[in-house]
Parts: sequence; C-alpha cells; structure tokens
Amino acid sequence: MEMSGQEKIGVVFIHGAGLRGSVWKEVVDGWEHPVLLVDLPMRDGDDVTRKGLTADDYVSCIQQQIEAWGVTTFILVAHSLAGALALQVAQAYAGRMVGMVAIGAAIPQRGGSFLSTLPLIKRMIFSLVLRKLGTRPPESVIRAGICNDLTAEQTAEVVRGFVPESIRVYTDGIDAPLPQVPRYYVRLGQDKEFSLALQDKMIRHFAPDQVVHLNSGHLPMLSNPAELRDVLMGLLLANPRSGNQQKITKIC
Repeated sequence: MEMSGQEKIGVVFIHGAGLRGSVWKEVVDGWEHPVLLVDLPMRDGDDVTRKGLTADDYVSCIQQQIEAWGVTTFILVAHSLAGALALQVAQAYAGRMVGMVAIGAAIPQRGGSFLSTLPLIKRMIFSLVLRKLGTRPPESVIRAGICNDLTAEQTAEVVRGFVPESIRVYTDGIDAPLPQVPRYYVRLGQDKEFSLALQDKMIRHFAPDQVVHLNSGHLPMLSNPAELRDVLMGLLLANPRSGNQQKITKIC
C-alpha cells in the first residue's frame, strides 16, 4: 500500500500475553508491506524484574520499537491483552496511525484495565490467582484455554515458551480514548479463553466499523495463519488511507 508522495503504510503487530512477536511470522510470510512484529518487554529477562513493570512500561517498550522501525504511517493489529495497550499506543500516534484491528482483544472502557473487562466472578477469581500464583497459568490451563485448536507440537511450543507478564499490565487502568481511525474487530468463534459473550462486550466497547468472524481458537495466527492473513489483507485493502495498491518492499 502506498499513500500520496509514495509514503508507505506499515503494519504493527502486537502479540498477547505470554507470547513473542514471532508468533505472527506465518501470517506475514509473503506480505508486500512493511511489518513490525513487536515484542512486549523483557521476553528474555528474568521474571522478578519483569514483575515490577507497569502498563506504561509496556506501552513505552512498544513505542520504542515503533520509533526505531522508522515507518511514518501505520495500522495497529493487536491481539488479546494487547488490545488495551494498543489504545494507549494509538493515543500517542494519533497523527500517524490510520487504522486498528483488534483480534480477540480486550478493549476496556476509558480508564479501565484488562481486569475490568472480565465478568465479575471471573474478575474475582483472576484477581485471586494473580495474588496467589502470579501470571503464569498452570500448564493445563494454557493448554485448555489458548491452545484448544493447536497441534500437539504447537501447544508444546507455546507452553514451553510462555512468558509470565507483570501483574500491573492486567490491573493498571488505560486512560485513552478510542482512536479516531477505521476500527475492525476479528471475533474468534472457537475461543476458549475469551468467550463469545466477552468478545461481544469488547466489540460494544470498541464500536468497530466492521466485525469479521473467524472460526478459530484464541491463537489464529498459529492455528489458521492463512485465513487470518486473508482477513487482515482484506481489512487493510478496505482502509480508506490505503490508496492505490502497489508493490513495496517487505520489511520483517
């Protein structure tokens, strides 16, 4: 995609809790767009140091990667927990961001946290778990929740590589308005982590211009990367800022 003056529009991908930017690799394979696969902070750091990070620290980490990337105009794609963080990132780049895609994502109301998006009973249970056990779920919970439609090999890799996040990235409020750009929500029909009722609540918060339904579990970038790629490409081409479609160099 190109804008007037030959300015390239890029796509920033922000992964969900416990994962790494590399989770998107199959989705962006073969793309002719500049892409940035963001890593949330301290993927290889020690758990004790990461535990003290705030939501603002996470947002700053994302912003540092965007600045180093050097692409002026971009669309944000955010998955799961990253939906809340992306709202604050979008506020910082109001003049540069031209669209946002939320994939099975948490979208709190202004001032709310990720935790605030959960139903009351689940919120109480999750708060208790955070205090008692921290942010690394038991292996059985990871397998049943975010890996329900993955292969055995993919599941083992997710479990092995799972990075516990800070508690405050779940509990800190996000004081950012909805971005005034085209907004899209990808609703995941087989998601065992974010129920359809919860996703519908997030959709109401997000007020997207379009909702796309994908028959996938919580990690469609692993279980069905080709279909997710097609969905994203369709949304990107529909973006009013995309202009004439022309070939550009892939950046990955």
